[in-house]
Amino acid sequence: MIVVRGVRFVAFVLLAALLGLFMLSRFIDKVIFQPSSGIDLRISDLGLDGEEVHLDSEGVRIHGFYLPTTLPRENARAILFLHGNAGNASHRLPNAAELSQLGAHVLLIDYRGYGLSEGTPSESGAYADARAGLAHLINDRGVPEERIVLFGRSLGGAIAVDLARDRALAGIILESTFTSVADVAQGIVGSPLASLVRGHFDSASKIDDIRSPSLFFHGDRDRVIDPALGRRLFELAPEPKYFETIRGAGHNDTTQVGGRPYYARIARFLDEVAP
Repeated sequence: MIVVRGVRFVAFVLLAALLGLFMLSRFIDKVIFQPSSGIDLRISDLGLDGEEVHLDSEGVRIHGFYLPTTLPRENARAILFLHGNAGNASHRLPNAAELSQLGAHVLLIDYRGYGLSEGTPSESGAYADARAGLAHLINDRGVPEERIVLFGRSLGGAIAVDLARDRALAGIILESTFTSVADVAQGIVGSPLASLVRGHFDSASKIDDIRSPSLFFHGDRDRVIDPALGRRLFELAPEPKYFETIRGAGHNDTTQVGGRPYYARIARFLDEVAP
């Protein structure tokens, strides 16, 4: 009887621990992901050419925008745009339109639970959604993997790093991003609470697996993601790599503050990695 009760107690503790981990994981997802449902802009609202697309992401239907380049090119190249943790893809349409003017098709996707995408946001789900976006460019748009550049902003930078591992991509652009969610949390809430999110969106442990040239941007007045975290991730990245500080920019105004020189730098990078 004592043995039976002991086994039951251990089973109860294990079940409680698993339930606790599941609830903690769901809580972490709710803190990290701040999606906005629906869309606030459409391609037609901006007078752009392009189309809305729906992709299958491991059984989840996700939504995105495809903007063909406004410049004719003999050899197609494309950008997969992976946005940050808040809002939805439609908020980034003006930015995507500017990128399409640099001679690259742009696919801007919403992760599951964002915009018009189905499902519930999660770290593994976001990684799967990025893979679906890349597969769409390769299989449906006919752009070779070595002609595709990933553009990841903030949380999207961590998603881009995960996607880029051991792939023959043309390049990866990382803007206002970080080494890991735990490092971001430590600067806000301190070590004890930051330890709860250790291992989540851990770009620092993955970036050495990137085989593509990388271009980093970070505003020197970023109060959301410490510029030091972006610089540290850059230092961990393999060559060739480039780091650009956007003077006077915070976390959400890099394109406005950076202006034409910002886009010109991206254009040069595209011409270097996918001429």
